[in-house]
Amino acid sequence: MIRVHHLNISRSQRVLWLLEEIGLDYEVVRHWRDRRTMRAPKALRDLHPLGKLPLVEVDGRVLAETGLIIEYFIARNAPHLAPAPEAGDDHWRYRYWMHHAEGSLMPQLLLKLIATKMGLLALPIRGMVNEQVKLHLDFVEKEAGRSQWLAGDQFSAADIMMSFPLEVAAQRAGMGDDYPHCQRLLKAMQTRPAYQRAWARGDGADKR
Repeated sequence: MIRVHHLNISRSQRVLWLLEEIGLDYEVVRHWRDRRTMRAPKALRDLHPLGKLPLVEVDGRVLAETGLIIEYFIARNAPHLAPAPEAGDDHWRYRYWMHHAEGSLMPQLLLKLIATKMGLLALPIRGMVNEQVKLHLDFVEKEAGRSQWLAGDQFSAADIMMSFPLEVAAQRAGMGDDYPHCQRLLKAMQTRPAYQRAWARGDGADKR
């Protein structure tokens, strides 16, 4: 049995979505953020030294990092969700977006979140942070207008990987109607049946 350790409002929602797209059976092990601080529970360090999720228990292994987890299941169960090298440009676009999500876009969004929470203390750097967030979102907007999905006209795991930063950008970083291609892409992600099933088993099941 695949066990997914899921933290509410976190990157782990993408793992649930991937498993739903593939059609694999899995168990959700729920963990909750502190309502006041929104931090993950320290008890997660008993599962992994960094105390971060997602974590997946599968085949006698404990896998961490969303990108690695996605690559593991793509290689084992779903090569159709990754354009092959023979696909040329689509393959390299896929590889690019798999890295861009956490390597480029999410750090800027996290800086914006931190600067906002710091209020007046962050005024000297807020303009720089906002400039970088806009730069990155403008780039995604242009690229999202090139094709139906980020790596071409076929849905891929790169779209799953990019879903979390796009949702964060829409909710907290001003990605509004002035980003029509990003909004179209995000809506296409969220209306997929597998996404909705994953939501129902993940954050959508938060009845606390």
